[in-house]
Amino acid sequence: MSYNTFGRVFRFTTWGESHGPALGAVVDGCPPGLALSEADIQPLLDKRRPGTSRFTTQRQEPDQVRILSGVFEGRTTGTPISLMIENVDQRSKDYSEVAKAYRPGHADYAYDAKYGFRDYRGGGRSSARETAARVAAGAVARLVIPEVSIRAWVEAIGGDAIDPANFDPAQIDRNPFFCPDAAAAERWEALIDAARKSGSSLGAVIACEATGVPAGWGAPLYAKLDSELAAACMSINAVKGVEIGDGFAAASLRGEDNADAMRPGGAGADGPEFLANHAGGIAGGISTGQPVTVRVAFKPTSSILTPVETIDRDGAATEIRTKGRHDPCVGIRGAPVVEAMMALVLADQKLLHRAQCG
Repeated sequence: MSYNTFGRVFRFTTWGESHGPALGAVVDGCPPGLALSEADIQPLLDKRRPGTSRFTTQRQEPDQVRILSGVFEGRTTGTPISLMIENVDQRSKDYSEVAKAYRPGHADYAYDAKYGFRDYRGGGRSSARETAARVAAGAVARLVIPEVSIRAWVEAIGGDAIDPANFDPAQIDRNPFFCPDAAAAERWEALIDAARKSGSSLGAVIACEATGVPAGWGAPLYAKLDSELAAACMSINAVKGVEIGDGFAAASLRGEDNADAMRPGGAGADGPEFLANHAGGIAGGISTGQPVTVRVAFKPTSSILTPVETIDRDGAATEIRTKGRHDPCVGIRGAPVVEAMMALVLADQKLLHRAQCG
C-alpha cells in the first residue's frame, strides 16, 4: 500500500506526477474562518519555481495555483481545501532512454520492483516536482500558526559551507541560492557552473528555524515534535539525512556541554531564559519555547549527463546518461520545501495540543 497523506489533525494529501496534466494537494482539518486566497500561496510557490536562474532546471513552469474547494468568500470553510497546479512545460521525449534502463540513484528500479510498472517520465511521483504541492499546502498551514516565523537557508553546497560569522538574513533573498553568506554565494556560482558544464551534480544542506513556537507542542512518545519533523523532512524527495538541533554533533559532546542550561526569565518573560539550544527547541518530544531548528541533507541530483553503469529492464548490463532539463543541485530549491514541511508539522502539532490541553 502507498501512503500519500501526512498529518494527524491537520492533514494533507499530494497527488499528480511530474509529467501529468497537473499536480496538487488536498488539505483537510484546516480550521474554518481563516482568510485564504491564491495570493497567499503564490509567493511561496514562486520561491520554489523552476527556471528562475541558470543554476536550476530550465523547465519553465509558472506554477500558478488554483483553489478548487474549501474556501468561500475568501475564508476557509473547514472542509477539504483542494489546490491545483498545472504542468505546462513537460518534455516527455527526453525520457525515452529511461524507459529502457534504470537511472542509478533514482527510484526507477525500486518503483519497478514494487509495482512491476512505473511512470518513467521525469520519475513520476519520485520527481522533485511533487514538492510544489507541499509548498502550496504549507502556505495554508502558515495561516494556522501566525505566531510562528519560519526561515530556511542553504548552509552548504557540494561540501562548501557558509561561514557562520558572515550570516546575514537579509542576504537569503538576494541571491539564487537562499544563501545568508554573500561570499559563499559567489563561490557557489562557480561551483555549480562547473558541475553543470561537466554533466554532474552537487548535494546541499538546508537549515531551517522556526521562532515563536510556544512551549508545550508535541508529545512524549509516538507523536514527538522532533520525530514528526524528521519524518516530514525525510519524506522530501532527494533527502538522505535530518538533524534536530546539534544532531550528530551532540554525540561528541559531554553531558555538561550538551545541556541547555536555564535560569529564571526576566520580568514579563514567558518561561525561563535558556543559555544554549543544543536540543533544537525540543525536549522529550515537546517544544521548549526556544527556536525549533532542523538541518536537512539533499543528495546530488541523480539525473546527470555523465554516463553511469546500470542494467535494463531485462537485467542486461548497459550505460545510461540522463538527457533533459535537471537541477545541477536540487537542494537549492529545497529551502522553500523544508519551510513548508516545518509549517505543516507545527500546524498539526498546534491543533493536537489544543485538542488535548485546550
